[in-house]
Amino acid sequence: MIDAATLFTIVLMAGVTYLTRIGGYFVLRNRTLGARATAVMEAAPGCVLISVIAPAFVSRNPADLVALAITFVAATRLSMLPTVLIGVAAAGLLRHFIG
Repeated sequence: MIDAATLFTIVLMAGVTYLTRIGGYFVLRNRTLGARATAVMEAAPGCVLISVIAPAFVSRNPADLVALAITFVAATRLSMLPTVLIGVAAAGLLRHFIG
């Protein structure tokens, strides 16, 4: 059973994430972005992904290190969504089987 405080935290984090996602649309809805700003906006998802997986670089857990290597290989060959799905699946399965 999930703790009420944990559930509240997850729901609150999801809400804040959603608000930040739609906030950009409201702020930029009547503006045309230049080439440089467009490039920054397109690079942002990759930066977020790196910030999520970066702690695995300093992990001593073998499952995390192998999952990181799998994610890196996927990132060199696939687009963002398949890479994220493969990385999450690899981390989950390896943590389950290796520990």
